[in-house]
Amino acid sequence: MPAPPITAPGWQILPEAEWLARRAAHEARVQAWLGPHQARAARGEKHPVYDFLFSYYAFRPAWLRRWQPGPDLALAGEAAREFLHRPEYREIGGGVMLDPAALRPSRREFVTWLRDLLVVMRERPPFFGCFGLHEWAMAYRQTPDEIRHSAWPLRFSREELAQIVESQPVCCTHFDAFRFFTPAARPLNRVQPARDTVPAHEQRGCLHANMDLYKWAFKLAPFTPGELLADCFELARDLREVDMQASPYDLRALGFAPIAIETSAGRAEYERCQRTFTTRGEPLRERLIALCHRLLAA
Repeated sequence: MPAPPITAPGWQILPEAEWLARRAAHEARVQAWLGPHQARAARGEKHPVYDFLFSYYAFRPAWLRRWQPGPDLALAGEAAREFLHRPEYREIGGGVMLDPAALRPSRREFVTWLRDLLVVMRERPPFFGCFGLHEWAMAYRQTPDEIRHSAWPLRFSREELAQIVESQPVCCTHFDAFRFFTPAARPLNRVQPARDTVPAHEQRGCLHANMDLYKWAFKLAPFTPGELLADCFELARDLREVDMQASPYDLRALGFAPIAIETSAGRAEYERCQRTFTTRGEPLRERLIALCHRLLAA
């Protein structure tokens, strides 16, 4: 039985030369991030900042490198036929195109949940008072052998680190950070987020919530345009740098100066970073919301 016709009110056909150039630009942009990671992996080197982007976010480098046009661009030319081996693509008059109707019913449920989460985050006021204490709470009252990044020194002794955590309000709203708190640190948090209460707590001032825009982008693949996926990855990479600069680890040997959130000046610097990243994340969130609407309307 032939596939039903694709209906997309605003779709356009990209000439072969144009989409091939866009794909090449995407691959070159992404390779600048993937190349150093793959070289370190080949040498067996671990990186406390950047490995997170490929371990916690389990999206393979090859998938990040793979350009997708998004659901409203048809690709002209013979070269576009290579996309037809993927089940979400259809041949139409004049080219090859992603078919949003190929979204499985089980994934539609997720897309609905994600759209609602991103809309709630857009409407909820951002919070800028956490000061990056989540990484400290993950090391709170742990022995040296239990520390996550034990290959790198801490800037404080175990007791000094505990005093810093106890002297400030701990107010992490992000479940996927909170779940890595040490058992002793969890009662110190002002809220107790859980997996099923994510929509009640997630807010756009949180570094990790903005980092997760990359996660949502790749979970919508292959319908996510390659440029949007790369934009979200770039934001996550920049966020991760600040995330670890504000941590209790001493990473100056890697070129990361500490953001000393144990001082008032450091907390002010961290808040400035939060506000900047919140602003950067907003248009990406809107693009993801629009993509969710597009998929659900198919």
